[in-house]
Amino acid sequence: MEQEQAAIGDQHPAGSSLVYLVVAALLTVLTGMEIGIFYVPALRVVLVPLLIVLSGAKFALVVMFYMHLRYDNIGYTIIFVPLLVLAIAIVCTLVALMTVFLG
Repeated sequence: MEQEQAAIGDQHPAGSSLVYLVVAALLTVLTGMEIGIFYVPALRVVLVPLLIVLSGAKFALVVMFYMHLRYDNIGYTIIFVPLLVLAIAIVCTLVALMTVFLG
């Protein structure tokens, strides 16, 4: 049992608590920005794209740090990030199309 736990611990080096606190603080700031931009009248025109970008950034941070993607092969990150950008572009395009055609 101890050997299994030691093997698991060897696979994923423990991240420093400071790293996780910095990521948590960054997630908090991004969330605060999401809430704050909702109340700025000048940003109403670009509200949806801004919220999508901020949400995507938060999603990427959570996946890369808290779901331990950073411990996996760098190839997974290289595949994940462009696909996330593509997904965001598709959603923005669909929102723009719906806005134009549905008025």
